[in-house]
Amino acid sequence: MVAAHTDPALAAALGPMQVRLLTDRDFLAPWISYKLDLTGPSLNIQTACAGSLSAVHLAVQSLLLGECDTALAGGVSVQSPRPRGYRYLAGGVGSPDGHCRPFDEEAGGTLSGEGLGLVVLRRLGDAQADGDPIRAVILGSALTNDGSRKLGFTAPSPDRQTAALREAWGNAGLHPSAAQYIEMHGTATVLGDQVEAAAVAAALTEDHSTEDDSTDGTSAESSTAATGSGCAIGSVKSGIGHLDAAAGVAGLIKLVLMLQHRQLAPTIDVSRPHPALASGPVPLRVVTASEPWPAPASGPRLGGVTSVGIGGTNVHVVLAEAPAQAAAPTLPPVPELLPLSARTPEQLATAAKALAARLRAEDAPVLADVAHTLRTARTAFPVRGYVVASDPAEAADALDRLAGADPADAEGLSDREPTGLLDTLGQLWQQGGTVDWAAAATGPARRVHLPGYPFAGPDLGSLSLHRSPEPATATAEPPAAEPATADPMRAAVADILTSALGLSGEDDFDQSYFAVGGDSLTAVHLVGRFRTELGVEVPIELLLEPFPLGELVTRIAEATQSTGDDPLLALLDEIESEPSRP
Repeated sequence: MVAAHTDPALAAALGPMQVRLLTDRDFLAPWISYKLDLTGPSLNIQTACAGSLSAVHLAVQSLLLGECDTALAGGVSVQSPRPRGYRYLAGGVGSPDGHCRPFDEEAGGTLSGEGLGLVVLRRLGDAQADGDPIRAVILGSALTNDGSRKLGFTAPSPDRQTAALREAWGNAGLHPSAAQYIEMHGTATVLGDQVEAAAVAAALTEDHSTEDDSTDGTSAESSTAATGSGCAIGSVKSGIGHLDAAAGVAGLIKLVLMLQHRQLAPTIDVSRPHPALASGPVPLRVVTASEPWPAPASGPRLGGVTSVGIGGTNVHVVLAEAPAQAAAPTLPPVPELLPLSARTPEQLATAAKALAARLRAEDAPVLADVAHTLRTARTAFPVRGYVVASDPAEAADALDRLAGADPADAEGLSDREPTGLLDTLGQLWQQGGTVDWAAAATGPARRVHLPGYPFAGPDLGSLSLHRSPEPATATAEPPAAEPATADPMRAAVADILTSALGLSGEDDFDQSYFAVGGDSLTAVHLVGRFRTELGVEVPIELLLEPFPLGELVTRIAEATQSTGDDPLLALLDEIESEPSRP
């Protein structure tokens, strides 16, 4: 919603209260909880550059305390809707050449980036019991603050960064020397990199007597990576810039992917790692080229990720590669029902093609797992289709035919004529019914990675959110017995609803106000627009009724044409006289 702050007309159309609700950081987490119907702790964490990794740490604590069973944690940083540069100032934090070179001899400053990241966290036992795909395991985490024992408020403290590492690895039952790789905060500022390197080197030593260390540490055999060729380190900021509040989760995602693929990713633009890295008590080695992540002599691959925030927040999270998943049992092929849905026929076709490609891959998942994932881990949308098949190749061919079906032909969205229970359930699904998927289960199954939702449509940019369609292409008019041009009031009412609710076509007017995303505050905004733009007093209760928007347009238009002494009272009487709707 950056557009609301850069487009005065859009901001005026939305209203000041709605702009604040849609853009203020205080409401970001509650919006996610509202949209996804999440009922556990919903918090916005503000610890500057350490914000997103702080959120991960607190989400882990919430899971361990039983406050929730699934947690979403991450961060977002979007500063401007337009490309922007910066003015280099000697001695500042900005890079002199537009490149971020963490731990390089030529490192002279950082580079801002924009982005967001979100991870889904569950207790390991719950994820395994539900057959969830597991990318990595968080073994421990810790959060500290520098306090006042440093040069200044913005200066980092090596002692408290060291304490965060030792505490996190201690919580994991390990010593930091077990780390084979550490994803550093790595801003490429001279002071920041030096302090962080010194803090990590101190944490990797076997000496546990550091002053004011908050944990006694748990000794463990030092890894060969930490004591032989040096502990591998890197920073994602060289590739995507410093994402501010989203920086920590970006580093976490990088480490998770490296563990998953057993590959160390390079820190780019580092040609000459600083020699001081190799001369400390424990050598640190910057990964500058992609290389395999070798398995340790015993146990899983282990890594840590650090995030440091201006003001003194230090966070460290310890990760291990996911436990080996048992191979799926070899069973004789049986028919499986694969349900698909989307918001539009075009998106349904795209989803079918993407799934077909996945099923033709050499590492295609078991069809029963695919069916289970589509039934239990996908939101149901109005445009639906299904296929029934007995093996991945047959399913892929059927999905291709589904993708090429005529969207106007309801029967074309399915692949077969009904021949049994699975087809009967498929027909019920396609027609919008609620399906008992347990009846379609053919045996134990687990969730697997499948292509995500195919978001589609024109890229409108951040300056054109919820704009009204151009007059030449505006088609979002509700069905009417007479042309809209013959009833300008109906057209005006429909146009206000379209712009305020972001409606995209006539089909939206077949849905209720709440079904298209309306809420009580937007209703207040709409009442004000009807009053100021059309001179019509519309009772807010009318917008909150469960009938379709097309009927709402009709009622408002007819009320303005009534000849009664008080149209507002007449409209209220009409609402109250109607029997309540289910």
